[in-house]
Amino acid sequence: MNLSAHFTLAEAIHSETATRKGIDNTPPPEVLANMGEAADGMEEVRAFLDAPIHVSSWYRSPKLNAAIGGSPTGAHPEGWAIDFTAPKFGTPLEICKAILNSDIKYDQLIYEGTWVHISFAPATRQMALSATFLGGRVTYSQGIA
Repeated sequence: MNLSAHFTLAEAIHSETATRKGIDNTPPPEVLANMGEAADGMEEVRAFLDAPIHVSSWYRSPKLNAAIGGSPTGAHPEGWAIDFTAPKFGTPLEICKAILNSDIKYDQLIYEGTWVHISFAPATRQMALSATFLGGRVTYSQGIA
C-alpha cells in the first residue's frame, strides 16, 4: 500500500526492533490517516530536496516506542513524525538548514546528528531544534546548530 507517490506503508512501519522483539507495529485507522497527511509533507520535502529519501523511523506503536525509549508524548506513535536521511542531497545538517530556509510547513524539525526528524503534526509550530546525546540521554536546544 502506498501512502503517497514515493512512500509506502511497509517502509513507514518497518522496524528492526519490532521484528526482533515480535512487536506488532500496525497502525490503527486514525493513525494511518495521519501518516497519509505526513506522507504529503514528505513528498514536499522530497521535491524540495530533489533527492530520494531514506526513512529510518516513522510510525512506532506505543509498545515499540516504549521498547526503544521514545518519548511517550512524541509524534511517532501518532504517525506524524519521520526520521530520515537524503544522502544525495547532503548531510542531515545541510538538510535541516535547507528545510529551515524553505517554505515547507512542519511542526518540528530536529537535527539529530546522523538523521533528520521532522513532524507534520497539525500544530505547525515551525519549531527548529538540535539534539545533543550525552551518556545515553538527549537534550534539545533551540535552533539548528
